[in-house]
This record gives sequence, structure tokens and C-alpha cells, in this order.
Amino acid sequence: MGKTLFDKIWDAHVVQNVEDGPTQLYIDRLYAHEVTSPQAFDTLRDKGVKVFRPDHVIAMPDHNTPSDQQKEIHDPVGRKQVETLAKNCKEFGIKHFAMGTKDNGIIHVVGPEKALSLPGMTIVCGDSHTSTHGAVGAIAMGIGTSEVAQVLASQCILQSKPKTMRINVEGTLPKGTTAKDVALYIMAQMTTSGATGYAVEYAGSAIKNMSMEGRLTLSNLSIEMGSRAGLIAPDDITFAYLKGREYAPKGADWDKAVEEWRKLYSDPDAKFDKEVTYRAEDIAPRITYGTNPGAGIAIDECIPTLESIPEADKAQFLGMLDYMQFKPGQKLEGTPVDYCFLGACTNGRIEDFRAFASVVKGKKKAANVVAWLVPGSWLVRQQIIDEGIDKILAEAGFELRLPSCSACLAMNPDKVPAGKLAISTSNRNFVGRQGPGARTILASPLVVAASAITGVITDPRKI
Repeated sequence: MGKTLFDKIWDAHVVQNVEDGPTQLYIDRLYAHEVTSPQAFDTLRDKGVKVFRPDHVIAMPDHNTPSDQQKEIHDPVGRKQVETLAKNCKEFGIKHFAMGTKDNGIIHVVGPEKALSLPGMTIVCGDSHTSTHGAVGAIAMGIGTSEVAQVLASQCILQSKPKTMRINVEGTLPKGTTAKDVALYIMAQMTTSGATGYAVEYAGSAIKNMSMEGRLTLSNLSIEMGSRAGLIAPDDITFAYLKGREYAPKGADWDKAVEEWRKLYSDPDAKFDKEVTYRAEDIAPRITYGTNPGAGIAIDECIPTLESIPEADKAQFLGMLDYMQFKPGQKLEGTPVDYCFLGACTNGRIEDFRAFASVVKGKKKAANVVAWLVPGSWLVRQQIIDEGIDKILAEAGFELRLPSCSACLAMNPDKVPAGKLAISTSNRNFVGRQGPGARTILASPLVVAASAITGVITDPRKI
């Protein structure tokens, strides 16, 4: 029987199988940021252990970095985390992309755009959205702090092998529908626990025709279904994206690498533990209405009625709506919004800013809206300037901010005030995720852009 893409990469990295236990898996790349790494480095100090392969580790701050200026961090906890990361990198000889430098940005944006993440790799980071890197055809997983210490010390990790699932999206996506909408649709169909225990491979004609930025968005949200990893077989779109980037192989090494990468696909007779298929034509621009990414609807639909919710789920459903200040059966299109956020490791790439600009060009930001437009890296920010997108945004009344995780989570100054409603391209709409008491609707860059110029939740197809 043939192998799945996941099996091919996993099997090539097995150091040893522990009897009645996990697999010792070799790791090609460890990413480290300021929040989850300090305890791991302390573990190494306590045990008198050095970093085994420092050239396989890349570190940068992103969660605490402010997006309005990057000369100082006023929050003492955030400042200490960022300073500690710099000290640990210097002590252990790790490449560090410091705040405010051209190499810095959100770790899950910088990794692929610098070709530090490559097909066939195993990649880990102490961050749940590490699944992003799977879009290049790699096994990429979020891990805990103790596991970060394992990798620092040995370049290996103990992991139980997950089951495999293939999610096919066949057909052509309708106008106005993006990769973000695909992810939100799948989560609504499968629920936020529908892929728990699985590594997901995305396939089908809609995925094959998706841009690299779109694939990164889709893989980023795999964790929101409970998946251990989300990956996409590398192809010519992948290779064109990676070629010539800073850490990509060069010359003859590039040709040799591509030759090997072309073998990274699921064999025709490979058996998945589960397989599902969706029609691209069924997916419209989407928004969430609740406090998990799976609680979503098409933008022109209404929130489900109470009668349509299973009895066992009604209490949770009503609790979500109470927090969001919505009602069963309510139509959200046309609801006033207070904050609009474009950015995060989900939608902070150049394609996302191009999409946003295509909607707001020649128009003006609504007076009632506070908008944060935050690139995912300094490279993305420079692309925005080089392409003149910054001028389009400025003419429409928007400010281009500095690279940061920003309003994705309440760990830096970009916090949504209690009770205010934000429409956001980020990945999570949990209670208080964007600030204590903040209410979050997840959407694509097109939906956020349309809402930012009208001041209400707006279907971009109607602009």
C-alpha cells in the first residue's frame, strides 16, 4: 500500500520507535519566540546542557512587540520576555531576529517568506499556529515548553504519531471567497474538535489553484479544528514562492532539492484514516457569530435559531450569544462595528494587503471605525510600500502600522476595549482574546475591508 504525504515525511525523520510509547522524531527546524521559550532555556541551564544544533533554531519576538512604535515596550512583563529572549539567544548561540530589524516579524510569517521552512521538513515551535508552515509541504506542529527544551537539547522530540485525514475541496471558489472563508467553512462543518487526533492534508482542485499565501492561511487554521498538523503537497506554486528567497537552496542545490520535493505527495493508493470532500461552489464569504472559530455563518445568513441547535448544545450556544450581545436568528450583515483588524499570522501577508486595498481604493474609512492594519513582517511592510499600497491606504484614511502580532491577542497595546465589536482577520475569537470583554468576529481581508469603509458588517460582493 502507498504512503500518505504525512507518512513519508514522518517516516524519514524517525530516530527510533519506543516500545509501547512515543516515537523519537528528528526535528529540522525549531522556531522560538519570547513567550514560551524562557522556561525551556532555564531547563537547559539547570541540567548544564547546551543547545545541540543552534543553527537549526531561529528566534524572534512577536507577541509583545507594539505596532505603533518599536523603540520600547512599556509593559514590564512583555519587556522582560523580549529582553530575556535576546539574552538567551546570545548565551546559547542562536540566530535572533530582534524587534525593529528588517528580519523581524510574526514567526509564522517570517519562516516561510525567508524559506527557513521548506518542503519535507519537520518543524516545531512553542505556539499552536505552527501548523502554518505545513503549507510548504512540511510536518509543522505546536509543542509545549518542556518539548521545546527537548528539541533544544537533542534536536529530537518524543511524539505519538497522529492519525491521518485528507480534506478535499473540489471546484472553483466563487468571487469574493478566500482561503480564510474556506477554513471557516470547514470548521463550521467539522466543528472545532472535528480533526482532533489527526494530521490533515488539504487537497483537491480548489487547493491546487490556491496561492501560497492562501495555503498558509488555510494551514494556519488547522489547529482550530483540533488537528495536530495541516499540510499541503508541494508543487510548482510552492517552488515558485520559495525560489530565490534568502535561505532557499541556490543553483544546483536548488535543482536537486526540487527534484526531491516533487516526490512529496500522497500515493494514489495511500489510505487515510478519514477522508472528507467539500464543494468550493458552496463556500461564500463568512463571518463568525460566537466565541469559537467554528461558530460561523455565510455573511448573508442569519445566526441559527434556538430550535435548530441540539438540546445538549443549547446552553453553550446561548452563552456565546450572550457574550457577543447577539440573538438567535439575528442577521449580522449591517451590524455596526467599532474596530477592524487586518493582520496576524493568519492574514498578515502581502496578498492580504492587496486584497484589502482593492476594496478600499478610492473610498474612505468610516468615521466610527478604529482600524489597525498590521503587516506580518518587515518584508511584507516593504512590499506594501514598494507596490504603492501604503498610498492607497493613506488616501482612504488608514494608517499602516509596524509588524507585530498586534490585536490577534491581548499581549501588546493593541487591545479592543470591553464591549466593543471587532471584525478581525485573526485566528481566534475566544472570550477576551482581543482584550478583556472584547467581542470578535472573524472574517477575511475582503470582509474586513468592506466593513471598515461602511462602518457595518458588509458583504464585499456588494461593494
